[in-house]
Amino acid sequence: MSGGHTTPVGGANPPEGRTGRPPLTERRKAATRLEIAREAVRLFTAKGVAETSAEEIAAAAGLSVRTLWRYFPTKESCVWPLLTAGIDNMARALRTWRPGQDISEVLDEMARTGDDIVQDMPTLLVLVRMTRTEPGLRAVWLQAHDDAEPVFADVFAERAGVPGDDLDTRVRAAMINGALRAAFEHYAWRVADAGSVDEDGLAETMRAALRAATRGVSH
Repeated sequence: MSGGHTTPVGGANPPEGRTGRPPLTERRKAATRLEIAREAVRLFTAKGVAETSAEEIAAAAGLSVRTLWRYFPTKESCVWPLLTAGIDNMARALRTWRPGQDISEVLDEMARTGDDIVQDMPTLLVLVRMTRTEPGLRAVWLQAHDDAEPVFADVFAERAGVPGDDLDTRVRAAMINGALRAAFEHYAWRVADAGSVDEDGLAETMRAALRAATRGVSH
């Protein structure tokens, strides 16, 4: 396989909804995937996606190309772990959402459990900025949210005690999913300094989006 692999990625390491602490081997694999993602973004930022090869990404992460392809099917999909970390955290936080509670308060739970995400936030913002001009990365970003929607729907269905394919829960999931994506893009595309993150500003943007999505919708 060569560095010219292209998207789509559908299903590369999707959110699993797993509970509890994963085994050590899985944690090591997750750490490896995340390191690959960081190096991929660094190279994509410096050279552009088209000019970055899979061989370069593998070398930067200290891996062989053969090993890289065991983790990801395309060079663009190498960024997947950075995109899904926040989505996975949101799904966990939604499970703590109490009836009658403002949904924006779910973000407080995300902040409480998302220290690792904060560490990678500058890199993630750079990545989301690139999705405006890099179609391959845009496809991965949209796929990550597409895969997240049924996860969110399952959370709402569990809360309501209805089947996961219930239309109401699917619509709620789509609203929340769309709000999160729009909020993050809005913030990422408008931050002047790519090297800094105003966590309060990002949180407020996401709260505003969630409130807009659920305005007039009962819990």
